Amino acid sequence: MDHARLVESLVRRGIIKTEKVRRAAERVKRELFVPERYRRVAYEDIPLPIGEDQTISAPHMVFMMNELLDLEEGQLVLEVGSGSGYHAATIAEIVAPSDSPPSRWGTVITVEINPKLASLAFENLSKAGYSSRVHVINADGSMGLPLRRKVDRIVVTAAAPQVPPPLVEMLADGGKLVIPVGSPGFWGQDLLLVEKRGDKVMKKYITEVAFVPLRGRYGWS
Repeated sequence: MDHARLVESLVRRGIIKTEKVRRAAERVKRELFVPERYRRVAYEDIPLPIGEDQTISAPHMVFMMNELLDLEEGQLVLEVGSGSGYHAATIAEIVAPSDSPPSRWGTVITVEINPKLASLAFENLSKAGYSSRVHVINADGSMGLPLRRKVDRIVVTAAAPQVPPPLVEMLADGGKLVIPVGSPGFWGQDLLLVEKRGDKVMKKYITEVAFVPLRGRYGWS
């Protein structure tokens, strides 16, 4: 399958629902974020190995999560689990579109606990033209970050034992967090949408998923 056919398939299946998510899917080339030996299957809707026992998520999961986040231009977004940088790039194309003036740009901060993957994500994002819109940090993302302001959206790309309290604390009022929760394994994890409204934190089950385990203080040992 090629790039255009993949996007059309995701639209037809109802995974991609909005024009902004479709535009991001069309603009970001997945082939730039997979190892060279897998580039011939870069546009198949499957996860692919990226090294360090980690994977790049299947496109349908990336764009399902982006739709759930309800991203808007100008937002500050935190990603926990950079992987190869692909998911962060697709978010950047919504909050900081490549055809918008820099003064209107939002920002994506992606945190990766594995230093080799953090370097890989930085290299891939730089080559793909996203280094000014996506900031890669090598740290334990499950603990959040000491930022000056609350973040509008958070996406976690690995399965946690529970929703990490530091991430909920980082959310602005009205903020949304998308995270897989559950034990490591092939299936049996729950994809959750978490919304913060004042002092209330609401969790909504979306679907069953399979992600690699989250590492860090609020992840799996």
